[in-house]
Amino acid sequence: MNGQLDLIATTAFGLEAVVARELKELGYAEHTITDGRVRWAAEAAAVCRANLQLRAASRVVIVIGEFEARDFGELFEQTKALPWDQWIPSKGSFPVRGRSVKSQLHSVPDCQRIVKKAIAERLKQSHGGEWLEESGPQYGIEISLLNDRAMLTLDTSGDALHRRGYRTYVGEAPLRETLAAALVRLSYWNRERPLVDPFCGTGTIAIEAALIGRGIAPGLGRTFAAEGWPQFDSGLWTSAREEARRMIQPALPIKIIGTDIDARAVALARKHAVAAGVADDVHIQQLPVAELRSPKKYGCIITNPPYGERMGDQRDIEPLYREMGRAFSALDTWSIYVLTAFPAFERLFGRTADRRRKLYNSNLACTYYQFFGPKPPSKRTSS
Repeated sequence: MNGQLDLIATTAFGLEAVVARELKELGYAEHTITDGRVRWAAEAAAVCRANLQLRAASRVVIVIGEFEARDFGELFEQTKALPWDQWIPSKGSFPVRGRSVKSQLHSVPDCQRIVKKAIAERLKQSHGGEWLEESGPQYGIEISLLNDRAMLTLDTSGDALHRRGYRTYVGEAPLRETLAAALVRLSYWNRERPLVDPFCGTGTIAIEAALIGRGIAPGLGRTFAAEGWPQFDSGLWTSAREEARRMIQPALPIKIIGTDIDARAVALARKHAVAAGVADDVHIQQLPVAELRSPKKYGCIITNPPYGERMGDQRDIEPLYREMGRAFSALDTWSIYVLTAFPAFERLFGRTADRRRKLYNSNLACTYYQFFGPKPPSKRTSS
């Protein structure tokens, strides 16, 4: 595949800046940010590198075309005119999913059928034959309509990027790996500082932090849809994986701590840490939040506690948040980061956040409360 591709890293609302920063770290400084999307132009190798290394993105897709579409005839003809035959081989499978927001073509199933038919007509004209077998590699297609403007994309990721491969069970209230990684990236934590998650559940925040601290690419343990596409030489994937492995750093100097009152969750967190390859970088133990202690200074707490709307009863949440306030108050040199959808969190916690950020846990609107501790002294000063 020669030339530049029009690429988009999709993401949950609120995480666009995190993904943009990650792309910049990969060398792609020129990008455009819109709701749920970070768009950039790059060579084919960028598809491999982005899929392997982006931590907060949901998918990496290729834009095939954009156009105005106010009726089904327009949608069919414009879709058929796009160069699908340059991407999808004669036996390629091309499932179509869709979404429509503030558009005259509001029936998503109808839009999907029209797009599927138009692409099939284009492929039959190009490849010959009266029917398409669809037994080959999968080319996932999305039709996205916003304000009567259609965008058609090819999904290079396959399974969503939060599916790292290390979680065998997600627990009662799962936090996606991509959001967990973003919570860490939005904090002041680095591999030289202590980190505790006192509501670690099945270990996602602790594990994602360890992967970040070690520089382990989140996609190293899985495969992607575009690996089966002839447009991407296998050497591109090999080079991208070799580059990712060169970036891996030694074990963390300070183990990340994950605690939870649920013994079953603790056991699963330990298994997940082993599967992720960071078992030596995290310490998971059963402990109620009231017993949280640490002699270390200038650490970080990053956590996603229960918030009533997804588990338990709200009457149980209020005393829990008060208990958090008491337990965390002893760590007065630590920075604290809490993701919750509970509206009265600050009042119950007993402190006003220095910064708040609106994020979404699946479709649930949450606030990421950030309480900044004092800046750690530099090594030169402390020495």
